[in-house]
Formats: sequence, C-alpha cells, structure tokens
Amino acid sequence: MLQGPLAMNILLYTLPIILTSYLQLLFNAADLVVVGRFCGSVSVAAVGVTGAITNLIVNLFMGLSVGAGVAVAHAIGGRESQVVHRTVHTALLTALIGGVVLTVVGVAYSPTFLRWMDTPENVLPLSSVYMRIYFGGITFTLVYNYCTSILRAAGDTQSPMVILMAAGVINVILNVIFVSCFHMNVAGVALATVISQALSAVAVTVVLMRRKDDIRFCPAKMRIYWPQLKKIIRIGLPAGIQGSTFSISNVIIQSAMNSFGEVLVSGNAAVSNIEGFCFATVNGFHQAAVNYIGQNVGAQQYDRVKKIFRLCVLYASLAGLIVGGALTIFRRPLLSIYITDSPEALEIGMTRVFFTSAPYFLYGLLDAAAGSLRGMGASSISMLISVLGICGSRLLWIFTIFQIPALHTPECLYSSYPISWILTTAAELVAFPIIYRKMAGAER
Repeated sequence: MLQGPLAMNILLYTLPIILTSYLQLLFNAADLVVVGRFCGSVSVAAVGVTGAITNLIVNLFMGLSVGAGVAVAHAIGGRESQVVHRTVHTALLTALIGGVVLTVVGVAYSPTFLRWMDTPENVLPLSSVYMRIYFGGITFTLVYNYCTSILRAAGDTQSPMVILMAAGVINVILNVIFVSCFHMNVAGVALATVISQALSAVAVTVVLMRRKDDIRFCPAKMRIYWPQLKKIIRIGLPAGIQGSTFSISNVIIQSAMNSFGEVLVSGNAAVSNIEGFCFATVNGFHQAAVNYIGQNVGAQQYDRVKKIFRLCVLYASLAGLIVGGALTIFRRPLLSIYITDSPEALEIGMTRVFFTSAPYFLYGLLDAAAGSLRGMGASSISMLISVLGICGSRLLWIFTIFQIPALHTPECLYSSYPISWILTTAAELVAFPIIYRKMAGAER
C-alpha cells in the first residue's frame, strides 16, 4: 500500500473485497430465493421488509468497525506497533459488547419496530420471527466485520473471501434443508444465516490469532485502551451515524412503499437484493480508498493519497456503470429468480430498476469520494455531506413532492434516489481537495 504502482495493486486488493461482499449478499439472496420458491411472495416480502430496520439498528456499531480499520491503517502506516496492538484488542471487545446490546434490543422490540414501519399485517408475523432469530446471532456478524476491517487495513483481503466462500455454501445447503425438508419457512432461512455467520466469525478470529505481525489477536489481552477507543469513535461514530441516518431515510421510504401494499413490497425486496450486488461492487473501491489512503496518511505520503483518490473514483464509477447497466438489461430474468407467483410484483420491480440501477455510476462516484475522506480521518465531513445530501434531500422529496396527489406514485418515490446521488456527489468532489490541501499543508 505504501510503495509501488497503484493502478493494478488497487484492483488486485479490491477484487477479493467485492467477491467477499457478493458472498455476504448471497446469504440474504439465498434466503429470498428459497422462500420465494417454496413459500411464495408473502414470505419474500417478510424477509425483504426487515432490511431497512435491521440496518438502522446495526449500522451504528458497524460504523465503529470502519473506525477501527482506519485507526489500524493509520498506525500501520506510521509504524506504531503498540498502537496497532491496542487498537485491535479494543475493537474486538467493542464488537462483543455491541453484539450483546443489539441482541437484547432486537429480540425484544422487533415486532414494535416493524409496526412503526406500517408493515402489512399478513407479513408482520413472519417478519418478526425472521428479525428475532437474526438478532439472536448478531454478535457473530459484528465480530466477523470487525475482524475483516482489521485484516483489510493490513492488506489482507483474501482470507475473508475464502471464509465467506465456505460459509456461503453452508448457508445455501441449510436454507434448502430447513425450508424444503423441515418446512420452517422464514425461520429456517434466518437460522441458516445465523449458523453461517457464526462459522465465519470463528474462522476469521482464528486467522487473526495466527497472524505473526502487529495485528495478531490474543483473547486474553482484550481490554479497552481509551486513546484508541476515542480514535475509533472519532472516525467510526460519524460513519455509524451516517449509516443509521441512511437507514432512517430508507425506513421512511420503505414505509411509503408499504403503503402501496404487499405486491409492491415484494417487487422492491427483489430489486433491493439484486442492487446489493451493485453496491458491493462500487463499495469495494470505497474500502480500498479508506485503507490505501489511511496507510499513506499515516506515512505522510500525500502525493500517493491524491493518486489513490483519482483511481478509486474512476474505478468505482466505471464499476457502477457496468453493473447497473447489466442489471437494467437483464432485469426480467434476474427478477424472475426471486418472484415466481406475482406478475404484478415483477413489473413493479422492473420499473424500479430504471430509476435506481441504470444511474448507479453516480453512487460509485459518491462512495469512492466518501471513502477517501474517511481514509484521511475526515469522517465527520463525509457524514455531514452524506446526511444532508442523501438523507436530507430524500426526506424533503417524500414530505413535499411525493405528497402531491398526482405525484403520489412509486415512480416519484424512486426518483429521489438519483437526485440525492447527484447532489451528494457534487459536494463530496468539492470537499476532497479542500481537506487534502489543509492536511498536506499542515504537515509541511
């Protein structure tokens, strides 16, 4: 990360991240496909409707994993071995504490959260079951993501990919067994996901324990080191708030979608799941920007920081153009994998693709620029821009334009996505050179 050619190295670093994210998405994709094939569109809606609210609850602690990764990258770049050690052990204890908190909240209040979102009554019981089981195993998800952030900050993107590959196969097999053989419906796919995530968490923890460098993890040495926790919070809390705020806007959008009934909910659940692969593709370059820039900021190599920013923005926008275009072209066969019993839901999903998938290159630009700011430690600036640009504009759209009777349509709701991306991308691209000049000038 600190020397040598950047263009090919960034691609080689990012590809395993993208593949790992694909495997993670296959957990939920397998859930939807299996329940769609064996249980019908109501079960698809029951799984899909939980995404926005689970992200809202989980994202705050996931943001801290981003802060841990950036803090580790800075310390590695600055050759601060003791700081790396303390950051790793502080981060993993934070993950365990966060998992306990989220389990209690999620299991206790899942039905309440779903009712707040106006979840259709025929979907609500199944959604509640799915969410409660999911939150019962949320600690495994947090541990896996924190360990993965640490490994990626040190340049290892292959170990998480291999682990998820094995866990993904197990997840699919368990899905089919629990649903088709034991007729467990959404409870079966939720349980399969939890078991798979548990295996992933154990495996990635073992990888960290066997490392020979500064990021080696020793469970007996876990404790909170306050200077390192403060840095994790300073960088990670804005990322978590940003993710949670995104989720709030998505919950409001999901609630608006719920008002159109279960057919639209089912169609949107399928599109959202497929679009997750678009997000994973461009977000790989976001994570590359975070860690590459993080290490080079720690080493005070600011010329490389500028080059990394340009390459990641270029790669992410091209990736968004390719995957968004592919989804638009092949939208019918892809959506037909998920939706087998509702032509109306299929048509609704195909309509949404034009609004949210075709212009996905805009989100690629936005995400890479945000990752660059976060890698420099300017996480609060990135949060402010994203919250105002994406969440603010979407909420304003929903509570003004969308309320006009003639425009109270799914198409009008979908339009809020590309509009928010344009506004936020412009602000991120203006912010980066300002922060860069300030940081580089201060070091001189």
